[in-house]
Amino acid sequence: MEDLINSLGLTEKCGAEEFKAGRIILINKPFAWSSFDVVNKIRIQLRTHLGIRKIKVGHAGTLDPMATGLLIICTGKATKQIDNIIGADKEYVANISFGATTPSYDLETEPDRLFDTTGITTESIEKVLMNFLGFQMQAPPIFSAIKKDGKKSYEQARKGIEIELDKRKVEFKELELLEYNAPCAVVRIVCSKGTYIRSFAHDLGAAMGSGAHLSGLVRTAIGSLRIKDAMEIEQFENILSEMSTI
Repeated sequence: MEDLINSLGLTEKCGAEEFKAGRIILINKPFAWSSFDVVNKIRIQLRTHLGIRKIKVGHAGTLDPMATGLLIICTGKATKQIDNIIGADKEYVANISFGATTPSYDLETEPDRLFDTTGITTESIEKVLMNFLGFQMQAPPIFSAIKKDGKKSYEQARKGIEIELDKRKVEFKELELLEYNAPCAVVRIVCSKGTYIRSFAHDLGAAMGSGAHLSGLVRTAIGSLRIKDAMEIEQFENILSEMSTI
């Protein structure tokens, strides 16, 4: 436990004050949790174990509830670094399932169209991936928090209202096919901020002359910060509990 405490850069005597002064915590976000769920949980844990009644807590880059992986939590004065962290490149490992599209571009909604996948091979995927490298104009999924006419687009999409979101300039810096077991491909992606991996999965399916949706996603890095250095929420709570008894 002492090693974990030291990994946070904390002293055993002044944990509460150091969190207020500002700390960056790397969390492995659980499946089905929103990024705000994690922020709220961390805030409650700080209050419960260290008696911190009021403290700023924020995250540097949203992950969809159905995604897991690296979520950077900033406390106290470290929240001023959030904008800089968000601007860093992101790395993901994405599971992309060919043969069906969904309105949300992932598993949140049921398939709306089915496609043939017999012509999709490892070689054909690798060839098409190369066409995505560099700058692209990407349309965000309509099931997103982007506002259109003052309303969140996913709220309108769930009501069946047809909307069109403006395309955004994104950059794919690395694309690597790690595995293909039909109909699912596993792709490592390094991209710029603002990239929607759900849209990438949808666009890749179209480029393959088929259809596809995102069936799994893990964020493995933000800038130089890696998932291997992240802890589970339960680990973090155990650290705080240990600090409160010292």
